[in-house]
Amino acid sequence: MSEQAPTPKANPLRIAIVAGELSGDILGSGLIKAFKQRHPDAEFFGIGGPRMQAEGFVSHWPMDRLSVMGFVEVIGRLKELLGIRKQVRDLCIAEKPDLFIGIDAPDFNLTLEGWVKEAGIPVVHYVSPSVWAWKQGRLKKIARSVDHMLTLLPFEAPFYQRFNIPVTFVGHPLADELPLEVDQIGARQQLGLAVEQPVLAVLPGSRSSEVKYLGRTFLDAALLCCQQMADLQVVIPCATPLRHQQIETELEQQPEALRARIMLVDGQSREVMSAANAVLLASGTAALEAMLLKKPMVVAYKMAWLSHAIISRMIKVDHISLPNLIAGETLVPELIQEQASAENLGHALLDRLQHPEQYQALVERFYQLHLNLKQNASQTAAATIEQVIENCHGKS
Repeated sequence: MSEQAPTPKANPLRIAIVAGELSGDILGSGLIKAFKQRHPDAEFFGIGGPRMQAEGFVSHWPMDRLSVMGFVEVIGRLKELLGIRKQVRDLCIAEKPDLFIGIDAPDFNLTLEGWVKEAGIPVVHYVSPSVWAWKQGRLKKIARSVDHMLTLLPFEAPFYQRFNIPVTFVGHPLADELPLEVDQIGARQQLGLAVEQPVLAVLPGSRSSEVKYLGRTFLDAALLCCQQMADLQVVIPCATPLRHQQIETELEQQPEALRARIMLVDGQSREVMSAANAVLLASGTAALEAMLLKKPMVVAYKMAWLSHAIISRMIKVDHISLPNLIAGETLVPELIQEQASAENLGHALLDRLQHPEQYQALVERFYQLHLNLKQNASQTAAATIEQVIENCHGKS
């Protein structure tokens, strides 16, 4: 029997992705890994962080150039951001990927997605913009710019169904990744902490602006807790080397006694929160992670006063933190702007650190919410994206 010639290999799928910050990098890396299980030769390029790059992603611009929050803060970087967006558009039009995926960063991505879709490239947006909270007019723009929306939270899908926007609730990858039971002792041992002494985790945020507005206040709140609890261990995970330097500069302004009580670590936010009895954090994905780790927490946020004045008049929901939004009720305190004083934060933390028995019901509620979000998200997202490509191109 004569040997058959090998079948020519089809062109690999090529997907452009833009992720704007650390949480997007985490989602993007999980998605790339899941998609490559289906299509090992698939190629990915655009803007992404170190986790995505570790999966073979080619980032043409540094992801941290997109990480900026607030109206006032954006103005100072507007020219650069607009320039990058146009360059990404030109790259996509030149390269003609099989699909474009915008991961979060709606202020940057939605306009870009409209341009890309007009050029004949299918578009998926991963992580719903907060249309349920504000800017509900965005739904019309999304309908024009996006072929399929992937949502992380179950209550988001109905907003898109009303506008006939194809949508899939995929669950949250963090809920799949994190164990239902947390090894607190193991995390303390890994970090070199005393196993028997209480731990406070302090996470002032991954953005420069967050550390600018929250860093000193969080340190002052930690000082208040240390004054009341002589055996308290305080650990601050720094999202990037730049944040480490920024937090270290703030720490130099604190009393020497506090500096000796605080441990700064690079990354390892999950291990730090796993080790903790309570967590103080900036509102964002970290609050979801703390919920999935079943940790009593205090959520705070500050921004430029003008940004807050504008945004506070546009918000249409009663909560800003993900645990409260997902639960549909107040499970964790949210202290915003002037309310986020060191004294208020410190007292709320001490209550959680000194009276853990009062928060057992909260821990059990977090467990149930974890189960609700555990939907094999990255695989579900990859399967949906594969279907979108097949529908648009006939490729699989």
